[in-house]
Amino acid sequence: MTTTQTASTGSPAEAPSARPGAATARLVALAMGFVMATLDATVVNVAGVSIKDRLDASLSQLAWVVDGYVLTFAAFLLLGGSLANRVGAKKAYSWGMGLFVLASLACGLAPSAEVLIAARLVQGVGAALFMPSSLTLLVLSFPDKAERARMLGIWTAIVSTATGLGPVVGGVLVELLGWRSIFLLNLPLGLIGLVLTARLIPAPDPAPGTSAVTGHLLSFAALAAACFALIEGGSYGWTSAVILAAGAAAVLCGALFVVHERRAGTPVIPRALYGDRRFSAANAIGFLLNVGLFGGSFMLSLYLQQGRGAAPFAAGLQLLPVMAVILVGNLTFSRLSQKYSARSLLIGGFAVAAGCALALVTVSAATPYWLLAGLMVIANFCVGMIVPALTASMMEAAGPQQANIAGAALNANRQIGALVGIAVMAVLLDGLDSVHRGAAASFLVIGLAYALSALLTWRFVRTPAEPAA
Repeated sequence: MTTTQTASTGSPAEAPSARPGAATARLVALAMGFVMATLDATVVNVAGVSIKDRLDASLSQLAWVVDGYVLTFAAFLLLGGSLANRVGAKKAYSWGMGLFVLASLACGLAPSAEVLIAARLVQGVGAALFMPSSLTLLVLSFPDKAERARMLGIWTAIVSTATGLGPVVGGVLVELLGWRSIFLLNLPLGLIGLVLTARLIPAPDPAPGTSAVTGHLLSFAALAAACFALIEGGSYGWTSAVILAAGAAAVLCGALFVVHERRAGTPVIPRALYGDRRFSAANAIGFLLNVGLFGGSFMLSLYLQQGRGAAPFAAGLQLLPVMAVILVGNLTFSRLSQKYSARSLLIGGFAVAAGCALALVTVSAATPYWLLAGLMVIANFCVGMIVPALTASMMEAAGPQQANIAGAALNANRQIGALVGIAVMAVLLDGLDSVHRGAAASFLVIGLAYALSALLTWRFVRTPAEPAA
């Protein structure tokens, strides 16, 4: 990853004329990629049981359908930012969206679980290409500060709404049109985004630099080996030669990555950030946050269908309040941040979320839906406040000069957390003797992840006015 910062790359071409509707069309063009990527990260959870039945897939293959996307997305996210610098943000955005649309078509036509997994891996690469460029292009497309602030707010609301509605959209599509429709939906959405981007979005000049290709390859190899060991451990046996070799490969590639980062002329992450304990703590917290959030969403969708007999559409409706409340938490943060520090909101939010998750470790068939949903709504409301608070803490730790690369690192670590969380929940659901016990163990993992995050925040995250612990 080049240390050149994406948001400051070059100068945009002259912005399109301010004709009626042009601003809205530009916003739609740049939000479309995020909406597709967000929907594909959530609707698959609801479609999981249908995919498993129709393609005769194992639970480990189903985990690969979800985690394969997250794996390549997380591994190539920083590289996507580097490519945006080298070829220009508009080209990287368009290339990534085009690749994502083609991979979605392959997903929708997949004749087997193996083909679906391969197509999902390509989808993740496409998302990693366009994600870093979308926010840069949004900033450059609206040079007026007041208009840009308004558009950023609308853009955030669109993305959060897509996250909340994902389970319902997925449930409706699977119920009416089958699981393939959740991927084929991306074709019209992507084509609209590509046409609007080509016609309305200004193109910033590229800023060529040196990319840390070796570092990216080592990190991808470590992630892929760890992902394989986690997901396939139950199938091959945790002490089998294949799983032990995969675990050893993950450790070896991780160690080589650390050595490379210390010696490389162009490391993936600037060395100045490695010495900041707040930066390291924020990344660890982001990892644990997504272990709980995305691992929990994956587990809860399967549990509602396999453990409680809900159809895909009913499961989507039952998940709606659990996911939609994240947007409410996002909006609540802006008000509470005027009275409380980001550190206080992080500690309080994680503590409450941990308590709610740990209260569900006794979940069983007799547990009423209102109790299950109520505790998860409270937990995810807190998560909704935590996400912007964590981002604010990271930006404060990095400073303006390293803000973009720090934000990209946080997003990459959060995606790695999602990958690990989903893999762990799949192991628990598949490895224990009942889906209820698997869900109970999953809630224990979620609660411990949130509790550890609260502890890390208390220990390492400080505002400038506070002394280090």
